[in-house]
Formats: sequence, structure tokens, C-alpha cells
Amino acid sequence: MKPQPAHSSPRRPKKPHPVRPERDVLPPASHFATCPRGLEPLLEAELIAAGAQIVRALPAGVLFMADAAAEMRANLTSRIATRILRKVGFTRYQKEEHIYRAALELPWPSWFGVDKTIAVKVGAQNASLKSLNFITLKIKDAICDRFREETRERPSVDTEAPDVPVYAFFTPDAVTFYLDTSGAPLFKRGFKTEASAASIKENLAAGLLMLSGWEPGTPLLDPMCGAGTILIEAADMALNRAPGRARHFAFEHYRDFDAALWKRIKAEARAQEKPLRKLPIFGSDQDRWVVDKARNNLAAAGYADVIELKVSDALELTPPAPVGTLVTNPPYGERLGEAEDLADWYPQLGDWLKKGFSGWDAWIISGDPLLPKLMGLKASRRIPLFNGMIETRFLHYKLIAGSMRPLKPAPSAG
Repeated sequence: MKPQPAHSSPRRPKKPHPVRPERDVLPPASHFATCPRGLEPLLEAELIAAGAQIVRALPAGVLFMADAAAEMRANLTSRIATRILRKVGFTRYQKEEHIYRAALELPWPSWFGVDKTIAVKVGAQNASLKSLNFITLKIKDAICDRFREETRERPSVDTEAPDVPVYAFFTPDAVTFYLDTSGAPLFKRGFKTEASAASIKENLAAGLLMLSGWEPGTPLLDPMCGAGTILIEAADMALNRAPGRARHFAFEHYRDFDAALWKRIKAEARAQEKPLRKLPIFGSDQDRWVVDKARNNLAAAGYADVIELKVSDALELTPPAPVGTLVTNPPYGERLGEAEDLADWYPQLGDWLKKGFSGWDAWIISGDPLLPKLMGLKASRRIPLFNGMIETRFLHYKLIAGSMRPLKPAPSAG
């Protein structure tokens, strides 16, 4: 028997804690897609269109079954998903040492090469773990030890931009291991260069447009457009452009990556795009510097001549068409605007809408339960959503003619 090399890792435990199929936790599923909370039904529809089979919707995500083609399509075409996670292991645990053993048993070298960088992230729900940081370290150690056993090398760690992001999610007595097939969050479309202080994520913006019922061809206005996120998502939808067309995905680093299949799926998506043309999509912001950011983002997305932008106080705008849809993310006191100023301004916003936008559908997202009530308009729908960690309501106003009081300038929308 040859002597063991000095750099070899410790031997695997003789009685590892087994990685067993899921029982009594959730139905079996090959993947889990995450999304902003409140948008799960929209995500389900997208996954079905990508070729997946839905298992169950959960808060902020959807369990589903998918083959390689559906996994690729979901990453490329989903406007709502944040990440597409591929499940690679599940086990019960009683002690924290079981978690290391379970991670060590998984065949990591069969999924990606030692030359790929890794990062481990951990989430938990009602799990009695002493330290998530410690558990994260133990899972990383298990992955590296498994590589050492098989290759005598270990992958490097890159917490900022890993080739292979690994996720572990804990419940009180079980852990599920995932390979992230997306890499950077899917709301990072790959071309946006500028952000404003009050920007919303692209997948939430797409969700707002879908929930509003806006249809391409109907005039759309965002009078407080910030960096132009809602406008760009609307143009993508109108021209049927895949939101992931300009970016890279983590699944391209895995051993089972089928380059020919990926080329075919991208070609299919490109074939469904509509020709570039001027669209009835309009945006404005009172801050010229912010509008410049929006212009840069529109140009990066290929929409410099597609969407009309202007510098204007929202309350000085006139409707760009007799009827249409207004979708916007006004300041509501979380990051921009003093509460007293906003309390004075929201009634002016309501008067502006009543006076000038009769026949329009206005949709406003707000994280403040009181400010929208100052508009003097009755919302016909109130849809609960989360903007990051902020609980919000997406409010629909079917506008009719109303009274008008003197206006004061709008606070900056950033």
C-alpha cells in the first residue's frame, strides 16, 4: 500500500449521514426559482412557457421539474425570476456535524471542475443553527475536501463573482443543497450601466407591468422614471426580447453544459423578437442628471431611439395620448423625500391625475400605507408586493375627471 501524500485531506467519515430523498417536507422537485414576493403566479406562467412542470408555489418562489432545455429557457426568458436553483441534495440532520457529512457525500467533482471558483450561501427558516457563518464555512470545507479526495486539488473561493454559486437552505430538521444555474441575479439583465437612488429591480418592474394589464401598443407613461427601469422592461416586452440576451449564466460552467442546445435555444429566442421600432412608451423625471442616466441605460439596451424621454416635473406633464397606462414608483419616504414634503405633495399628485388623465389607468407602488390615501382617489385594486424587504401595495386607479387644486413642484424621484 502506497503511503498517503502529506497534503491529502482527512479520510471521509466511515458512517456518513445519508443524503436521502425528501420526505414529509415538500414534494420532490428538480429546481427552485426565486422571485420577489407577490409575483409567484407570474413566475409559474413563465416557467410553464419555458417547458417546466410546476410542483408548488411557495412564498417568494416556485418548485418545479425541468430538463436541461427548460432550465436554460427559464434563465434566458424569465422576466420575474431572481435565480434558478438546481437541487443536488437533501438530508435530515440532527446535529451540525451531520451537515458537513452530508455535503461531503455529494459528488461535487462530477458537477464542475476544480478550476471553477465557488461561493457558498446559506438561508434558513426556523432552523436552530448556532451560526450560519459557521455552517457556511463547514459546507465550503466539505466541497473542498471532496475535491481533494478525488483530485488532490481544491477549488478557489470567490465570494464576489463565483463561477459556481452553491446554496444551502435549512428548515428545523432538513437541509437542501442547490447549484445556482443563474450566477448573477437574473434581474441583472447585462446591459444596464446606471442606477438611481430609488431604482426598483428589473424583475419587480416587469411584474408591475404584467400586473397592470398593460398591453404592448397601449401608450405607457412613467412620469418619475428614475434610471428608466420600467421603460426598458416595457420595451423588452413590446419587442419580445429575452431579458437574459446580453448576459452570461452559471450553468455554462457545469460539466453537463450542452453548448449546442444552448446555441439553439438562444437562436429560438432571437427568432421570436420583433423588429426595432419607435414605441408609444414615455418617461420623464425632474432631475436632468437622472434623465441622463436613463438615456445611458436606454442606449445600452438598444432603445435610444425607441422610447421618448424628457426632463419635467411630473405635475407639469400632459398626457402623451388620450388614453393609456401610467405605471410609476413615486417616492414614499423610505430613501427619498421628507415625510412632511410628501404629505403636502401627494394631494397634488391626485389632483394632477384627476385633472389631466381622465380615461387612463394609473398604477402606483407605495411602501407607505398612508401617503396614497392623501391623493383623494379610491384604489380599485390593492396588490400586496415586496420591494426588497419593504412591504408595499401596488395600487390601481381608474381615472375620471375631478377637481384641481393649485400644484406645487414634485419632490425628486431620484
